[in-house]
Amino acid sequence: MNSNPEIGQRVRTGSFDSNVHDLGQGAPVTLLHGSGPGVSAWANWRMLLPVLARTRRVLAPDLRGFGYTERPQNPADGSAYQLEHWVQQVIDLLDSLGIEQTDLVGNSFGGALALATAIRHPQRIRRLVLMGSVGVPFELTAGLNAVWGYTPSIANMLALLDVFAYDRALVTDELAALRYQASIRPGFQESFGAMFPAPRQRWVAAMESREQDIRRLPHDTLIVHGREDKVIPLSNSLTLAQWIQRAQLHVFGQCGHWTQIEHAARFAQLVENFLAEADVQGAGA
Repeated sequence: MNSNPEIGQRVRTGSFDSNVHDLGQGAPVTLLHGSGPGVSAWANWRMLLPVLARTRRVLAPDLRGFGYTERPQNPADGSAYQLEHWVQQVIDLLDSLGIEQTDLVGNSFGGALALATAIRHPQRIRRLVLMGSVGVPFELTAGLNAVWGYTPSIANMLALLDVFAYDRALVTDELAALRYQASIRPGFQESFGAMFPAPRQRWVAAMESREQDIRRLPHDTLIVHGREDKVIPLSNSLTLAQWIQRAQLHVFGQCGHWTQIEHAARFAQLVENFLAEADVQGAGA
């Protein structure tokens, strides 16, 4: 039996296998992780997965280029890492598992992917949750530049964790060592280094969806942000709340970019309540 909690099951997604956590039963919800170095679906969502899995089926894939999903033959070929390819991976995952519609939760980079997926395949998505999301125009922050420009060392990882979290007590030396080790696994840094090379403002633009497309989204959408986020500016979520017609916005004070970790229980309850509304509406339809 595999002892690594980051490894789930293999699911065929188009021309490659994806590493996917598939837990629980009920209405499906798919979790899309962010783009930090050494990240995986489990690392990003480990606190939310068991909570949501009590009442629904939870899918959390490693997006291509991250975690334990099969990498391109040449991991350093940046052409493999594009918004359209990641959107297709999400749709291929749903198709492989026979899922017609899912709720979609996107964190940061995963938020941009969730937006793009909902725009291109609106019927496949029931409700959206966007947390510290990319996907609208903004000026590259020093924090995001540091994240995407990471080169492996314990010191660099410690510095990044300080950028991610508001409360330094949450980002221990032990966590930094774990994330550093994750970032130097074979293929991980090669992929990561190929995704967002400098100058990096262009990758912010590459993740954007058009304003008119976002304004046309019909989905009920929960937008969540940490007030002290140094990676993705709070203004992103204010913009999304203005553009998305059926939006609600929740801002956590004393919170950086890791809402799902820094305010884990409150974030999980917020998401649970939001998705449960749709369960009730569906039952009454």
